[in-house]
Amino acid sequence: MTPASPDSPAAPLAGVVVADLSRVLAGPYATMLLADMGADVVKVEHPERGDDTRAWGPPWAGDQAAYYLALNRGKRSLAVDVKDPDGLAAVRALCARADVVVQNFRPGVAERLGLGHADVASDNPGVVYCSISGFGPGHVRPDRPGFDVVVQGESGLMSTTGEPGGPPTKIGIPLADVLTGLNVATAVCGALVRRAATGRGGHIRVSLLNSALSGLVQVGQGALVTGVEPERVGHAHATIVPYQTFPTGDGDLVVAAGNDALYRKLCVALGRPELADDPRFRSNTDRVAHRGALVAEITAALAAGSAEEWTAILTDAGVPVGSVRGVLDAIRTADASGDDATMTVAHPTLGELELVRPGFRFDAPTPGGGAVLPPPLLGQHSAAVLEELGLSPERIAALVERGAVVQHPVR
Repeated sequence: MTPASPDSPAAPLAGVVVADLSRVLAGPYATMLLADMGADVVKVEHPERGDDTRAWGPPWAGDQAAYYLALNRGKRSLAVDVKDPDGLAAVRALCARADVVVQNFRPGVAERLGLGHADVASDNPGVVYCSISGFGPGHVRPDRPGFDVVVQGESGLMSTTGEPGGPPTKIGIPLADVLTGLNVATAVCGALVRRAATGRGGHIRVSLLNSALSGLVQVGQGALVTGVEPERVGHAHATIVPYQTFPTGDGDLVVAAGNDALYRKLCVALGRPELADDPRFRSNTDRVAHRGALVAEITAALAAGSAEEWTAILTDAGVPVGSVRGVLDAIRTADASGDDATMTVAHPTLGELELVRPGFRFDAPTPGGGAVLPPPLLGQHSAAVLEELGLSPERIAALVERGAVVQHPVR
Protein backbone atom coordinates (compact mmCIF):
# COMPACT_ATOMS: atom_id res chain seq x y z
CA MET A 1 0.00 0.00 0.00
CA THR A 2 1.43 3.36 -1.01
CA PRO A 3 0.43 6.94 -0.17
CA ALA A 4 -1.49 8.51 -3.03
CA SER A 5 0.30 11.22 -4.97
CA PRO A 6 0.37 12.41 -8.59
CA ASP A 7 2.14 9.86 -10.72
CA SER A 8 4.03 12.18 -13.04
CA PRO A 9 5.84 15.53 -12.83
CA ALA A 10 3.48 16.67 -15.58
CA ALA A 11 0.28 14.67 -15.29
CA PRO A 12 -1.11 14.02 -18.81
CA LEU A 13 -4.33 15.97 -18.19
CA ALA A 14 -2.94 18.65 -15.88
CA GLY A 15 -4.83 21.89 -16.50
CA VAL A 16 -7.85 20.16 -18.08
CA VAL A 17 -11.15 21.11 -16.40
CA VAL A 18 -13.92 18.53 -16.44
CA ALA A 19 -17.54 19.35 -15.62
CA ASP A 20 -18.92 16.03 -14.39
CA LEU A 21 -22.71 16.07 -14.68
CA SER A 22 -22.93 12.29 -14.41
CA ARG A 23 -23.96 10.00 -11.60
CA VAL A 24 -23.95 6.36 -10.49
CA LEU A 25 -21.16 4.33 -12.18
CA ALA A 26 -20.20 4.65 -15.86
CA GLY A 27 -19.81 8.45 -15.89
CA PRO A 28 -18.24 8.82 -12.44
CA TYR A 29 -15.82 5.97 -13.19
CA ALA A 30 -14.75 7.68 -16.41
CA THR A 31 -14.27 11.07 -14.75
CA MET A 32 -12.35 9.46 -11.89
CA LEU A 33 -9.92 8.04 -14.45
CA LEU A 34 -9.57 11.53 -15.95
CA ALA A 35 -8.85 12.84 -12.45
CA ASP A 36 -6.26 10.08 -12.02
CA MET A 37 -4.56 11.53 -15.10
CA GLY A 38 -4.46 15.00 -13.57
CA ALA A 39 -7.72 16.64 -14.65
CA ASP A 40 -9.57 19.04 -12.34
CA VAL A 41 -12.94 17.29 -12.09
CA VAL A 42 -15.89 19.20 -10.63
CA LYS A 43 -18.67 16.80 -9.68
CA VAL A 44 -22.08 18.49 -9.92
CA GLU A 45 -24.56 16.91 -7.50
CA HIS A 46 -28.09 17.34 -6.22
CA PRO A 47 -27.88 19.47 -3.05
CA GLU A 48 -29.94 17.11 -0.90
CA ARG A 49 -29.22 13.55 -1.96
CA GLY A 50 -26.09 13.96 -4.10
CA ASP A 51 -25.01 11.12 -6.35
CA ASP A 52 -27.33 8.10 -6.07
CA THR A 53 -24.42 5.93 -4.96
CA ARG A 54 -24.00 7.96 -1.76
CA ALA A 55 -27.00 5.95 -0.48
CA TRP A 56 -25.94 2.59 -1.92
CA GLY A 57 -24.84 0.87 1.26
CA PRO A 58 -24.05 -1.36 3.03
CA PRO A 59 -21.14 -1.67 3.22
CA TRP A 60 -20.28 1.69 4.75
CA ALA A 61 -17.11 3.41 5.87
CA GLY A 62 -18.53 5.55 8.65
CA ASP A 63 -21.42 7.34 6.92
CA GLN A 64 -19.89 7.00 3.42
CA ALA A 65 -21.07 4.23 1.10
CA ALA A 66 -18.26 2.03 -0.21
CA TYR A 67 -19.93 2.14 -3.64
CA TYR A 68 -19.57 5.93 -3.79
CA LEU A 69 -16.00 5.85 -2.44
CA ALA A 70 -14.97 3.46 -5.24
CA LEU A 71 -15.85 5.93 -8.01
CA ASN A 72 -15.12 9.46 -6.93
CA ARG A 73 -11.56 10.07 -5.78
CA GLY A 74 -9.73 13.08 -7.17
CA LYS A 75 -12.86 15.23 -7.59
CA ARG A 76 -14.40 18.35 -6.10
CA SER A 77 -18.10 18.43 -5.24
CA LEU A 78 -20.43 21.27 -6.23
CA ALA A 79 -23.86 20.60 -4.71
CA VAL A 80 -26.31 22.78 -6.61
CA ASP A 81 -29.98 22.66 -7.62
CA VAL A 82 -30.20 22.96 -11.41
CA LYS A 83 -33.94 23.69 -11.05
CA ASP A 84 -33.00 26.97 -9.38
CA PRO A 85 -32.32 29.65 -12.06
CA ASP A 86 -29.17 30.90 -10.34
CA GLY A 87 -28.00 27.38 -9.64
CA LEU A 88 -28.52 26.41 -13.28
CA ALA A 89 -26.69 29.55 -14.38
CA ALA A 90 -23.70 28.52 -12.27
CA VAL A 91 -23.61 25.07 -13.87
CA ARG A 92 -23.84 26.63 -17.32
CA ALA A 93 -20.94 28.91 -16.40
CA LEU A 94 -18.93 25.87 -15.30
CA CYS A 95 -19.63 24.15 -18.61
CA ALA A 96 -18.69 27.32 -20.49
CA ARG A 97 -15.18 27.26 -19.03
CA ALA A 98 -14.69 23.48 -18.97
CA ASP A 99 -12.53 21.60 -21.43
CA VAL A 100 -14.68 18.49 -21.04
CA VAL A 101 -18.34 17.98 -20.11
CA VAL A 102 -19.61 14.50 -19.25
CA GLN A 103 -23.32 13.90 -18.67
CA ASN A 104 -25.68 10.94 -18.41
CA PHE A 105 -29.04 12.67 -18.02
CA ARG A 106 -32.06 10.84 -19.40
CA PRO A 107 -32.43 11.62 -23.11
CA GLY A 108 -33.74 15.15 -23.59
CA VAL A 109 -33.12 16.40 -20.04
CA ALA A 110 -29.78 18.10 -20.77
CA GLU A 111 -31.35 19.94 -23.70
CA ARG A 112 -34.32 21.10 -21.59
CA LEU A 113 -31.87 22.49 -19.03
CA GLY A 114 -29.82 24.27 -21.67
CA LEU A 115 -26.92 21.92 -20.95
CA GLY A 116 -27.04 19.91 -24.18
CA HIS A 117 -24.12 19.83 -26.57
CA ALA A 118 -25.47 22.58 -28.82
CA ASP A 119 -26.09 24.88 -25.86
CA VAL A 120 -22.69 24.31 -24.28
CA ALA A 121 -20.81 24.49 -27.59
CA SER A 122 -22.44 27.82 -28.45
CA ASP A 123 -20.65 29.34 -25.44
CA ASN A 124 -17.65 27.01 -25.55
CA PRO A 125 -16.92 25.99 -29.18
CA GLY A 126 -13.87 23.89 -28.33
CA VAL A 127 -15.58 21.81 -25.65
CA VAL A 128 -15.22 18.02 -25.68
CA TYR A 129 -18.74 16.95 -24.77
CA CYS A 130 -19.67 13.35 -23.93
CA SER A 131 -23.21 12.00 -23.63
CA ILE A 132 -23.65 8.62 -21.92
CA SER A 133 -26.84 6.61 -22.34
CA GLY A 134 -28.02 3.08 -21.76
CA PHE A 135 -29.04 2.65 -25.38
CA GLY A 136 -27.67 4.87 -28.15
CA PRO A 137 -29.59 7.79 -29.69
CA GLY A 138 -30.56 5.68 -32.72
CA HIS A 139 -31.89 2.82 -30.61
CA VAL A 140 -35.61 2.06 -30.46
CA ARG A 141 -36.45 3.23 -27.85
CA PRO A 142 -33.55 5.56 -26.96
CA ASP A 143 -35.14 6.62 -23.65
CA ARG A 144 -35.02 3.12 -22.14
CA PRO A 145 -33.43 3.19 -18.66
CA GLY A 146 -29.84 2.00 -18.91
CA PHE A 147 -29.04 -0.17 -15.92
CA ASP A 148 -26.06 -2.49 -16.05
CA VAL A 149 -27.98 -5.68 -15.32
CA VAL A 150 -30.49 -4.90 -18.08
CA VAL A 151 -27.67 -4.30 -20.56
CA GLN A 152 -25.87 -7.46 -19.48
CA GLY A 153 -29.02 -9.29 -20.52
CA GLU A 154 -29.69 -7.34 -23.71
CA SER A 155 -26.09 -7.43 -24.95
CA GLY A 156 -25.48 -11.17 -24.71
CA LEU A 157 -22.92 -10.81 -21.90
CA MET A 158 -25.19 -12.69 -19.52
CA SER A 159 -25.85 -15.45 -22.06
CA THR A 160 -22.14 -16.26 -22.24
CA THR A 161 -21.76 -16.64 -18.47
CA GLY A 162 -22.73 -19.74 -16.50
CA GLU A 163 -22.34 -23.48 -16.43
CA PRO A 164 -22.98 -25.65 -19.51
CA GLY A 165 -26.67 -26.45 -19.69
CA GLY A 166 -27.41 -23.99 -16.88
CA PRO A 167 -29.15 -20.63 -16.99
CA PRO A 168 -27.51 -17.35 -18.03
CA THR A 169 -25.68 -15.76 -15.10
CA LYS A 170 -25.15 -12.13 -14.19
CA ILE A 171 -21.46 -11.20 -14.09
CA GLY A 172 -20.39 -10.39 -10.53
CA ILE A 173 -19.28 -6.83 -11.29
CA PRO A 174 -21.19 -4.19 -13.33
CA LEU A 175 -19.11 -4.91 -16.40
CA ALA A 176 -21.25 -2.99 -18.90
CA ASP A 177 -20.85 0.14 -16.76
CA VAL A 178 -17.11 -0.38 -16.36
CA LEU A 179 -16.59 -0.93 -20.08
CA THR A 180 -18.61 2.22 -20.75
CA GLY A 181 -16.48 4.24 -18.34
CA LEU A 182 -13.30 3.02 -20.00
CA ASN A 183 -14.71 3.87 -23.44
CA VAL A 184 -15.65 7.36 -22.25
CA ALA A 185 -12.20 8.03 -20.80
CA THR A 186 -10.50 6.70 -23.94
CA ALA A 187 -12.68 8.73 -26.30
CA VAL A 188 -12.29 11.91 -24.24
CA CYS A 189 -8.49 11.58 -24.28
CA GLY A 190 -8.57 11.03 -28.04
CA ALA A 191 -10.79 14.07 -28.53
CA LEU A 192 -8.47 16.20 -26.38
CA VAL A 193 -5.53 15.16 -28.56
CA ARG A 194 -7.49 16.15 -31.67
CA ARG A 195 -8.49 19.46 -30.07
CA ALA A 196 -4.86 20.24 -29.26
CA ALA A 197 -3.99 19.74 -32.94
CA THR A 198 -7.02 21.34 -34.58
CA GLY A 199 -8.86 23.41 -31.97
CA ARG A 200 -11.97 21.32 -32.59
CA GLY A 201 -13.98 19.85 -29.75
CA GLY A 202 -16.88 17.61 -30.59
CA HIS A 203 -19.72 15.47 -29.30
CA ILE A 204 -18.91 11.94 -28.14
CA ARG A 205 -21.76 9.48 -27.65
CA VAL A 206 -21.18 6.32 -25.62
CA SER A 207 -23.85 3.80 -24.64
CA LEU A 208 -23.80 0.90 -22.25
CA LEU A 209 -25.23 -1.38 -24.94
CA ASN A 210 -22.59 -0.55 -27.55
CA SER A 211 -19.83 -0.82 -24.93
CA ALA A 212 -21.07 -4.25 -23.89
CA LEU A 213 -21.45 -5.42 -27.50
CA SER A 214 -17.91 -4.31 -28.32
CA GLY A 215 -16.75 -6.14 -25.19
CA LEU A 216 -17.99 -9.45 -26.60
CA VAL A 217 -14.77 -9.51 -28.71
CA GLN A 218 -13.98 -13.03 -29.93
CA VAL A 219 -17.28 -14.45 -28.69
CA GLY A 220 -19.21 -11.92 -30.72
CA GLN A 221 -17.06 -12.49 -33.79
CA GLY A 222 -17.46 -16.23 -33.42
CA ALA A 223 -21.23 -15.84 -33.46
CA LEU A 224 -21.03 -13.73 -36.62
CA VAL A 225 -18.75 -16.22 -38.35
CA THR A 226 -20.80 -19.31 -37.48
CA GLY A 227 -24.30 -17.89 -37.29
CA VAL A 228 -24.75 -19.93 -34.12
CA GLU A 229 -25.37 -18.77 -30.56
CA PRO A 230 -22.31 -19.51 -28.37
CA GLU A 231 -22.77 -22.13 -25.67
CA ARG A 232 -21.91 -21.45 -22.06
CA VAL A 233 -18.73 -23.20 -20.98
CA GLY A 234 -18.56 -22.29 -17.29
CA HIS A 235 -14.99 -21.96 -16.03
CA ALA A 236 -13.52 -23.22 -19.31
CA HIS A 237 -12.75 -21.48 -22.59
CA ALA A 238 -14.83 -22.08 -25.69
CA THR A 239 -11.88 -22.26 -28.10
CA ILE A 240 -8.75 -23.04 -26.04
CA VAL A 241 -8.08 -26.25 -24.06
CA PRO A 242 -6.81 -26.48 -21.34
CA TYR A 243 -7.74 -22.96 -20.21
CA GLN A 244 -9.88 -23.24 -17.09
CA THR A 245 -10.07 -23.96 -13.39
CA PHE A 246 -9.04 -27.35 -12.03
CA PRO A 247 -9.39 -28.83 -8.54
CA THR A 248 -6.25 -29.93 -6.72
CA GLY A 249 -5.84 -31.81 -3.49
CA ASP A 250 -6.90 -28.79 -1.43
CA GLY A 251 -8.13 -25.96 -3.67
CA ASP A 252 -8.74 -24.70 -7.17
CA LEU A 253 -6.20 -23.46 -9.70
CA VAL A 254 -6.56 -21.72 -13.03
CA VAL A 255 -4.35 -23.24 -15.74
CA ALA A 256 -4.00 -21.38 -19.04
CA ALA A 257 -2.04 -23.40 -21.58
CA GLY A 258 -2.88 -21.11 -24.47
CA ASN A 259 -0.76 -22.73 -27.19
CA ASP A 260 0.81 -26.05 -28.12
CA ALA A 261 4.19 -25.23 -26.58
CA LEU A 262 2.61 -24.39 -23.22
CA TYR A 263 0.51 -27.52 -23.40
CA ARG A 264 3.63 -29.65 -23.84
CA LYS A 265 5.26 -27.93 -20.85
CA LEU A 266 2.15 -28.65 -18.81
CA CYS A 267 2.24 -32.35 -19.69
CA VAL A 268 5.88 -32.65 -18.63
CA ALA A 269 5.30 -30.74 -15.39
CA LEU A 270 2.33 -32.99 -14.54
CA GLY A 271 4.49 -36.05 -15.03
CA ARG A 272 2.35 -37.08 -18.00
CA PRO A 273 4.57 -36.37 -21.05
CA GLU A 274 2.73 -38.99 -23.10
CA LEU A 275 -0.34 -36.73 -23.18
CA ALA A 276 1.57 -34.30 -25.39
CA ASP A 277 1.87 -36.88 -28.18
CA ASP A 278 -1.54 -38.46 -27.77
CA PRO A 279 -3.21 -37.96 -31.19
CA ARG A 280 -6.36 -36.80 -29.45
CA PHE A 281 -4.53 -33.84 -27.90
CA ARG A 282 -1.66 -32.85 -30.23
CA SER A 283 -3.19 -29.59 -31.48
CA ASN A 284 -5.60 -27.18 -29.89
CA THR A 285 -8.25 -28.21 -32.40
CA ASP A 286 -7.77 -31.82 -31.28
CA ARG A 287 -7.93 -30.81 -27.63
CA VAL A 288 -11.17 -28.87 -28.11
CA ALA A 289 -12.69 -31.90 -29.86
CA HIS A 290 -11.65 -34.18 -26.98
CA ARG A 291 -12.07 -31.66 -24.15
CA GLY A 292 -13.73 -34.05 -21.72
CA ALA A 293 -11.08 -36.74 -21.95
CA LEU A 294 -8.18 -34.31 -21.52
CA VAL A 295 -9.79 -32.44 -18.62
CA ALA A 296 -10.27 -35.77 -16.85
CA GLU A 297 -6.58 -36.66 -17.30
CA ILE A 298 -5.36 -33.29 -16.01
CA THR A 299 -7.79 -33.33 -13.09
CA ALA A 300 -6.55 -36.76 -12.02
CA ALA A 301 -2.93 -35.62 -12.15
CA LEU A 302 -3.54 -32.43 -10.15
CA ALA A 303 -5.41 -34.31 -7.43
CA ALA A 304 -2.07 -35.74 -6.28
CA GLY A 305 -0.80 -32.41 -4.87
CA SER A 306 -1.86 -29.19 -3.21
CA ALA A 307 -2.66 -25.92 -4.94
CA GLU A 308 0.50 -24.36 -3.50
CA GLU A 309 2.69 -27.24 -4.66
CA TRP A 310 1.27 -27.23 -8.18
CA THR A 311 1.51 -23.45 -8.45
CA ALA A 312 5.24 -23.66 -7.74
CA ILE A 313 5.78 -26.59 -10.10
CA LEU A 314 3.84 -25.10 -13.01
CA THR A 315 5.29 -21.63 -12.55
CA ASP A 316 8.81 -23.05 -12.62
CA ALA A 317 7.88 -24.91 -15.80
CA GLY A 318 6.68 -21.68 -17.44
CA VAL A 319 3.01 -22.66 -17.48
CA PRO A 320 0.54 -19.82 -16.72
CA VAL A 321 -1.18 -20.71 -13.44
CA GLY A 322 -2.94 -18.89 -10.64
CA SER A 323 -5.03 -19.39 -7.57
CA VAL A 324 -8.76 -18.73 -7.42
CA ARG A 325 -8.86 -16.01 -4.76
CA GLY A 326 -11.50 -14.06 -2.94
CA VAL A 327 -11.64 -10.31 -3.55
CA LEU A 328 -9.94 -9.21 -0.32
CA ASP A 329 -7.38 -12.01 -0.64
CA ALA A 330 -6.63 -10.90 -4.22
CA ILE A 331 -6.11 -7.26 -3.22
CA ARG A 332 -3.91 -8.11 -0.25
CA THR A 333 -1.89 -10.65 -2.21
CA ALA A 334 -1.26 -8.17 -5.04
CA ASP A 335 -0.21 -5.48 -2.57
CA ALA A 336 2.11 -7.89 -0.76
CA SER A 337 3.62 -8.94 -4.09
CA GLY A 338 4.69 -5.39 -4.84
CA ASP A 339 1.94 -4.42 -7.26
CA ASP A 340 0.85 -1.34 -5.25
CA ALA A 341 -2.78 -2.35 -5.70
CA THR A 342 -4.06 0.14 -3.13
CA MET A 343 -3.50 3.75 -2.15
CA THR A 344 -4.37 5.83 0.89
CA VAL A 345 -6.01 9.23 0.85
CA ALA A 346 -6.67 11.63 3.72
CA HIS A 347 -10.46 11.76 4.01
CA PRO A 348 -11.85 14.73 5.96
CA THR A 349 -14.16 12.66 8.18
CA LEU A 350 -12.90 9.07 7.84
CA GLY A 351 -9.20 9.77 8.27
CA GLU A 352 -6.82 7.54 6.33
CA LEU A 353 -8.90 5.80 3.66
CA GLU A 354 -7.66 2.89 1.57
CA LEU A 355 -8.74 2.75 -2.08
CA VAL A 356 -7.98 0.51 -5.06
CA ARG A 357 -5.54 2.24 -7.42
CA PRO A 358 -6.27 2.69 -11.13
CA GLY A 359 -5.07 0.00 -13.48
CA PHE A 360 -2.39 2.21 -15.06
CA ARG A 361 0.79 3.73 -13.66
CA PHE A 362 2.87 6.68 -14.83
CA ASP A 363 6.60 6.89 -14.25
CA ALA A 364 8.59 9.39 -12.17
CA PRO A 365 6.39 10.33 -9.20
CA THR A 366 6.33 14.03 -8.50
CA PRO A 367 8.99 14.92 -5.92
CA GLY A 368 7.08 16.07 -2.87
CA GLY A 369 3.89 16.10 -4.95
CA GLY A 370 0.52 16.94 -3.49
CA ALA A 371 -1.97 14.35 -2.32
CA VAL A 372 -4.79 12.96 -4.43
CA LEU A 373 -8.15 14.38 -3.36
CA PRO A 374 -10.32 11.88 -1.47
CA PRO A 375 -13.88 11.19 -2.63
CA PRO A 376 -15.53 14.49 -1.71
CA LEU A 377 -18.21 15.08 0.86
CA LEU A 378 -21.46 16.39 -0.61
CA GLY A 379 -20.94 20.06 -1.40
CA GLN A 380 -17.46 20.10 0.10
CA HIS A 381 -16.14 22.47 -2.57
CA SER A 382 -19.30 24.36 -3.54
CA ALA A 383 -18.19 27.78 -2.32
CA ALA A 384 -14.68 27.44 -3.76
CA VAL A 385 -15.96 26.42 -7.19
CA LEU A 386 -18.57 29.18 -7.27
CA GLU A 387 -15.93 31.72 -6.29
CA GLU A 388 -13.80 30.51 -9.22
CA LEU A 389 -16.82 31.07 -11.48
CA GLY A 390 -16.98 34.69 -10.35
CA LEU A 391 -19.82 34.60 -7.84
CA SER A 392 -19.45 36.99 -4.93
CA PRO A 393 -19.53 35.74 -1.35
CA GLU A 394 -22.89 37.49 -0.93
CA ARG A 395 -24.45 35.67 -3.90
CA ILE A 396 -23.04 32.35 -2.71
CA ALA A 397 -24.43 32.97 0.78
CA ALA A 398 -27.84 33.75 -0.71
CA LEU A 399 -27.82 30.51 -2.72
CA VAL A 400 -26.88 28.55 0.39
CA GLU A 401 -29.53 30.35 2.44
CA ARG A 402 -32.37 29.30 0.14
CA GLY A 403 -31.05 25.76 -0.30
CA ALA A 404 -30.06 26.06 -3.95
CA VAL A 405 -26.47 25.27 -2.97
CA VAL A 406 -25.09 23.14 -0.17
CA GLN A 407 -21.68 23.92 1.23
CA HIS A 408 -20.36 21.23 3.54
CA PRO A 409 -18.70 22.73 6.63
CA VAL A 410 -15.48 20.93 5.68
CA ARG A 411 -13.63 22.76 2.88
